[in-house]
Amino acid sequence: MTRGGRAVAATTPSVAADSRTRVVINAVHARSGGGVTYLRNILPLLAEDARLDLHLFLVEDQMDIFHPIDERIRVHLFPAIKGDIAAMAWEQTSIPFLARTIGADVIFSPANFGCLLSDRNVILLRNALTVARVEPRLSRWVYWTALGVATFLSTLRSQKVIAVSHYALRSLTFGFQRFLERRTAVVYHGVDERFSPDPDVTREKFVLVVADLYVQKNLLNFIRAVGLVCRQRPDVRIRIVGSPIDPWYRDQVLSLVEHLGLGGHVEFLGKRTPDELRDIYRRCLFMAFPSTAETFGNPLVEAMACGTPVACSNTTAMPEIVADAALLFNPLSPDSIAEACVRMIDSPDLRAALSIKGIERAKFFSWRQTARLTADALRQAHRGVAG
Repeated sequence: MTRGGRAVAATTPSVAADSRTRVVINAVHARSGGGVTYLRNILPLLAEDARLDLHLFLVEDQMDIFHPIDERIRVHLFPAIKGDIAAMAWEQTSIPFLARTIGADVIFSPANFGCLLSDRNVILLRNALTVARVEPRLSRWVYWTALGVATFLSTLRSQKVIAVSHYALRSLTFGFQRFLERRTAVVYHGVDERFSPDPDVTREKFVLVVADLYVQKNLLNFIRAVGLVCRQRPDVRIRIVGSPIDPWYRDQVLSLVEHLGLGGHVEFLGKRTPDELRDIYRRCLFMAFPSTAETFGNPLVEAMACGTPVACSNTTAMPEIVADAALLFNPLSPDSIAEACVRMIDSPDLRAALSIKGIERAKFFSWRQTARLTADALRQAHRGVAG
């Protein structure tokens, strides 16, 4: 490990250094949600690939998020930079310099954008920019618009562009998909093997939502739908698992729950460990996923792998991920969400059919395959730089 450029500890690879691809993984943005899930699952599998020499760039307050880190990965820690603009300037200037200093062949940024001053970039298209359409705050709209500009420039500057779904590739290459075809690859996320069915667990009569609390998760429309469901099925109970990432949006959701008199129906469980979440998947009646903007949707695959029936939005990447293994609804219509929830509550046959289909669909997603295809893309990028 290095701290601020000073060596603290290191591991020695067993493969000749000149035959490996030295990869800097720029993970300084990964703090919650799908980005953390992605890295936690893929890092140890990439470390198994003898073709790669991995260097993980983190800021100091991220160590708790990723601990423990595979000993085959060399970690470089940097002090946190205060202020979004200052942090962005540091990332765009310092990371390319530091990567070149350690002889990196590739800088892999598992976010929509990479280091524009480097010609060694591989980026991961995973953040849906359609959030800007549902974001009412000017400051956040500006953020998402700026992210769109950075994404566009990064796709042009990158040696390889990995997308987490075909939807992500279409929507985040801004109409240039055909021209970027030789540099792009679709690599789906996987699902942790702990997420599996348990036929000995009895399902309880509550609806699960797995979503951190911020705008694109669409919890306001979902709560409005719950109000409609309660008129028809007064005994319905909702449990929401997720961190209150956006305090402003959290307050909006809590205020609506109180305004509609749903305090006895809606329970916020906060963040849960993967094992706790698996147990909740196994016990719930079904999972509702009302998001308006997803490039993949990890909870969809986790729920399906547990045999949990799923009802989800009919937009962005969600139909692609679930295929025919979920009941779809219009996330912008509380009536549509409520209708789907009532159908799921009332129909054991529907839930049973979706459970069987979901288990089969989830077999399509594997973190090991994700890691293998990602490693292939990193090697291809290296050869492109070298050649």
